[in-house]
Amino acid sequence: MTRTTPPRPLDVEGLFPELAAYRGTTTRLHPRPGSPTVSGSSVGGPILWPADEPWPVCGQAHGRGRGRRPADIHRYRRVLSAAWAREENPGPTDEERRLLGELRLERRFPEVSETDPLPMIGLAQLYQRDVPDLPAGPGDCDLLQVFWCPFDAHGPGRYDLELRLLWRRSWEVGEVLAAPPQPLVVGYDGFVPEPCVLHPEQVTTYPFAGLLPEDLCTRIDAWEEALEEEAEQSADENTPEPLGYQYDLSIPPGWRVGGFASWHTTDPYPMDCQTCRTPMHLLLTIDSSEWDGGSGSWKPMEDRDLPAHQHATPTEVTVGRSGELNVFACLTDPDHPHRWSIQ
Repeated sequence: MTRTTPPRPLDVEGLFPELAAYRGTTTRLHPRPGSPTVSGSSVGGPILWPADEPWPVCGQAHGRGRGRRPADIHRYRRVLSAAWAREENPGPTDEERRLLGELRLERRFPEVSETDPLPMIGLAQLYQRDVPDLPAGPGDCDLLQVFWCPFDAHGPGRYDLELRLLWRRSWEVGEVLAAPPQPLVVGYDGFVPEPCVLHPEQVTTYPFAGLLPEDLCTRIDAWEEALEEEAEQSADENTPEPLGYQYDLSIPPGWRVGGFASWHTTDPYPMDCQTCRTPMHLLLTIDSSEWDGGSGSWKPMEDRDLPAHQHATPTEVTVGRSGELNVFACLTDPDHPHRWSIQ
């Protein structure tokens, strides 16, 4: 099934004509639970990986002897989903609650070394043919593959991600690795994606307000404040949430490729390539939720009757405290190391 973003509730270029000069596109990936294959783009699906090529591993030494087994995480989600899907008496039974409690427990794994290479999790793969805003890879690579370590214990602060993006030529892969190695234990269940097929949709997008010219940004802020004051003065408790440039008119939520990064948690800061010092562009956004609160104007039309608490997080991936991970790439040379920011 396709996913269709509703028309924007207001014509933002009609309100602020200068925005036409900054108009861009982004491809919403719309991941939804399914049975992806190695020949298709996916989140949490099988990776097109050569049988004779070593699987990506995290080689940094860090604590990895305590956590949860990926199989227990998947089973926990299946039990909980089935319990809430029942038409009669939805919700976990006493027996299911007992099982869920056991599956939720962290365990110690003394057999796991803190220095042995740790298999990374195949988070996503994107074929250029499927995703309009996916840029060309180095050479004539047509497939982007994303991996990460299932522990956030990297870098000087010991909380950074270990993220790896690899480009390849899909037609060069012969025999595919049938059973990739998996980590025995993960530090957080939000690192473990559920298999999802994608329904890419290209939509219009505009930059984060704080990166627009100062005069235009000031006018947008004033417009939003006027709408908020109007809503506060309304005596009708059914008055909808006021619209906002950031959450309704510019940058959509959810997993997406290309477009503009949101800086709603931190002030914007330069994302320059650390190799050649040129400005980088947004390559990929990994989001904890496919649609957010407020007016909910980005919720796809096909999902409009679905409750958010059961359907807004199909991948089960959580970034930080339910935020988003923006991954940037070098425009000059896609082989240069990527950078990212969490919002």
